[in-house]
Amino acid sequence: MTKKILLLEPNYKNKYPPIGLMKIATYHRMLNDEVTFFKGDLRSFVFNQVYSLCFNKLQNIDSNIDWLKQQKFIKEFIKRKNTDFFDQSVFLESSNKPLIKECLNYYRNYYIGGKYKNEPSWDRVYVSTLFTFYWKITIETIEFAKALVKDLKELKIGGVMASLLPQEIEKSTGIKPIEGLLDKPKILDTHNDIIIDDLPLDYSILDEIDYKYPTQSAYFTFMTKGCTRKCAFCSVPKLEPTYKSKIPTLDKFKCVNQMFGEQQNLLLMDNNVLASPHFYDIIREIKEMGFYKGATYTEPNQLEIAIRNLKDGINDKAYIKKSFQLIHKLIKRLRGKTALDYYNYLDKFDLLELETTTKENLIKVYPKISKTYEQLRTKTPKQRFVDFNQGTDCRYITDDIMKLISEIPIRPLRIAFDYISLKEKYIEAIKLAAKYEIKELSNYILYNFQDSPNDLYNRLKINVELCENLNIYIYSFPMKYIPLYGEESKNREFIGKKWNRKFIRAIQSILNVTRGIVSPGRNFFEKAFGKNISEYHELLYMPETYIVYRKIFEEELGYTKIWREQFNNLSKDDWIEAKPIIESNEFQDYTSKTNNPKVLKLLKHYSVKNYDVKKDDIAFKKLRRKYDRLIKGDQFLNLTITYDFENVNKSNGIDTFRIHVEEKK
Repeated sequence: MTKKILLLEPNYKNKYPPIGLMKIATYHRMLNDEVTFFKGDLRSFVFNQVYSLCFNKLQNIDSNIDWLKQQKFIKEFIKRKNTDFFDQSVFLESSNKPLIKECLNYYRNYYIGGKYKNEPSWDRVYVSTLFTFYWKITIETIEFAKALVKDLKELKIGGVMASLLPQEIEKSTGIKPIEGLLDKPKILDTHNDIIIDDLPLDYSILDEIDYKYPTQSAYFTFMTKGCTRKCAFCSVPKLEPTYKSKIPTLDKFKCVNQMFGEQQNLLLMDNNVLASPHFYDIIREIKEMGFYKGATYTEPNQLEIAIRNLKDGINDKAYIKKSFQLIHKLIKRLRGKTALDYYNYLDKFDLLELETTTKENLIKVYPKISKTYEQLRTKTPKQRFVDFNQGTDCRYITDDIMKLISEIPIRPLRIAFDYISLKEKYIEAIKLAAKYEIKELSNYILYNFQDSPNDLYNRLKINVELCENLNIYIYSFPMKYIPLYGEESKNREFIGKKWNRKFIRAIQSILNVTRGIVSPGRNFFEKAFGKNISEYHELLYMPETYIVYRKIFEEELGYTKIWREQFNNLSKDDWIEAKPIIESNEFQDYTSKTNNPKVLKLLKHYSVKNYDVKKDDIAFKKLRRKYDRLIKGDQFLNLTITYDFENVNKSNGIDTFRIHVEEKK
């Protein structure tokens, strides 16, 4: 019996598609189930479901009306509290007008009154979870999903947060999550032996939604699973407790090519690929997949693939939407008679609007436009790249391993530098990369864990010096640690023992403009973090607004100089009094915290908020534009950013970039 399956990803911003849900989609299609994926506003999702029910009913009432062309009217009617405008509709001449109005009123009340909650239509609903600090939105999604599934036993919760906080989720929602991987048979259903974790990904579900992941055209896969380390800051030992040194990949790769077409890049999600004794075989397989040094990629005919999958009945919703987008994307490249003929075909088959586009008409129009599409679609060869996206472990890097890595189009080579005690191993690994002409590198730099602020500065400075000495480029990405378990994991407020709230805000203020990137340049580094530890400490204590808008407060207003003089002229006793106030980063009622006139004079600088400053700082805007272009033009820098932004805080008026260590795992 065919089941209706709903896959939900909470509406947070993230860079990778939900790999677990993509495998589950493949699983249920193998069982001939009806699968739907959604990420976005759940109220919108429910509304569209109610609209579909109403639309189908209206077609049965009066098939002479082209209901596809009436979608906007139907949707507006269902949303409205006032229904008077029905009498101005196109249905005045229909003999079925009373039934039409009754139908519209029924589904309007069905939606507005929330009656859909009493008639759930999904046989099973899956909710994926990601980072623990997304606790609130994830729990809200689970609670919403309860109204969508027929039987609460068929509400399945899995993923990172589900595995790290299963008891907390069950206590909050009443739903017991599935922990860990779906790497054994009968975890979801006892009637079959399919191991879901071994299945290829269903890429088609990504075309069902409006949200666009920044990964673009890429294979997502694993060559290994788990990690040989047991780092206290890392979730991998819990999520993937058993290290698997080689995962079969080629068959899944071929399956993706056959159904969805070749992809440009290879994103390997391994947590410690270099620990594998089969690393030589891994590199050999990567080459066999077409990712050898100098490899290029020409995008296949995506419209041809979409139409073929429509004919085969593979995810109609996704491929109707994708076909429509592909057809319309080509229009701007057309000229003269070709453009006119192309447009006329779209008009003839009602393909000018997505709302009127149907599977049948897409299949009919394709033979008439296929030649034009093939001639004018983009066929420019592009370089292929391999990205060990979760980072490599410098302690496993040897000359032989680096030589193997240099044989594939690695970009960038990511090497973790989680704590200062790795210094010697890390430097040795970077030098080996330079030896084998690997010049573009990126690394994750964990802070706010057991490190000190000085440790962060010193690791960043090491990268600057390595870039200068070896003529390479290392983009550093500081990542703020947040606990994996307990209440502290549910938000982003954790402060490490050697850190304080002011220091954390100072680092985030520095990184805000560059979206988390510390670029490979001494000038930028010394301006951003200071020429030495003494200047760095001064920056940590500097008012946040003075950090963000350097030019205005240093050159135009001269306030930074005044603050610096007052800061440095505090006596030892004055500093003992001022230090805890500044480090608390709470300045709203600073006048009630001290009577010391010198300290009060200094604290006035901290009362200047970011929203008090017009964003016309030329240096700020120039740097922001530079990094916006850098990120938009470089997919791999984009994929390093955590996409974990704090909401705009009205007390300071800016978007502050947040970093979280779990993104790395």
